[in-house]
Amino acid sequence: MRPSSSWNSPHISGAPLHAPNRTRHVLSALWLLFLSIAACSSPPTIPPYFESFERIPIKTVTVHHQRIAYLDVGTGPPVILIHGFGGSMWQWEHQQQALAQDFRVLTVDLLGSGLSDKPDIEYRPDQLLDFFVGFMDAVQIPHATLVGNSMGAGLAIGMALEHPTRVSKLVLIGGLPPQILLKLTSPSMKRALESRAPSWVVSFGNWLFGGFVTESVLRELVHDPILLTPAVIERSNRNRRRPGLITPIMAARNTLPLWETGFATRLHTLSHPTMIIWGEQDRVFPRSVGEELHHTIPGSQFVPIAEAGHLPQWEQPDLVNSLLIGYIHSPANADHSTP
Repeated sequence: MRPSSSWNSPHISGAPLHAPNRTRHVLSALWLLFLSIAACSSPPTIPPYFESFERIPIKTVTVHHQRIAYLDVGTGPPVILIHGFGGSMWQWEHQQQALAQDFRVLTVDLLGSGLSDKPDIEYRPDQLLDFFVGFMDAVQIPHATLVGNSMGAGLAIGMALEHPTRVSKLVLIGGLPPQILLKLTSPSMKRALESRAPSWVVSFGNWLFGGFVTESVLRELVHDPILLTPAVIERSNRNRRRPGLITPIMAARNTLPLWETGFATRLHTLSHPTMIIWGEQDRVFPRSVGEELHHTIPGSQFVPIAEAGHLPQWEQPDLVNSLLIGYIHSPANADHSTP
């Protein structure tokens, strides 16, 4: 389609339009187009089932007036699986059947992520911890083993530091270290965390180019590209396009200094049994970062996973599931460290 003459003309209504003003007019017009499309879309709904290897009902609970989506399978000691930055419960699809044989497994879409509500708040660490405690209260879990991936590991660490009686054991998969920006090696993640573009620009770019960005990010997260089938990429892209997702991601990014000053400096005080699982080919945080975290947390156990990137629980589920089951059942002083 040929562009309208008004986009190419240096004058509108006879008045000269200088380059900076013309740029602002173009961006404004694009933003209005984006808003009009978003306004015509149907309100976000939560599907009744989590479609993976079996159909698992998706449940919701209200925490501080916000709807939180989660899965709840199995019986036994409670285990809560916590996804990472911009992720969702899909990062734990291979854990549902395996862990449910031994535990009550809750897999949550955190506030601002996945199918859960995305309120206009700052997403400070204290706010996310408050919602997480509220979630545990709502599903009647006084304490649980917390298994966190990447920034989800940071939330698990925060729970152990601020609400120690609510945490039985910790499993940290691929994160979260101090001095995040210095240790981060993923180009896509670095751009996401260092960008200072307005949220509306990022939202429009996500709507326009999200498919390309999704595949690029996945190729940095996942070691084996064969696993990134068209269906996996499309599913991730659908999650990325959920209404309201970008603003919470950017807000959480802006609060990273609060993690550094409020929690990262206290890692050496953690006293909970802790296992650290790390992909040998992690391109977000290299193995050396995991080893440093292991040496910082007293008594922690370090287990590297071969042929895996930043999501070892997704790339090597049989091995990771076996590690999780053995560790959660084991006495607190058992040693699973691997040199």
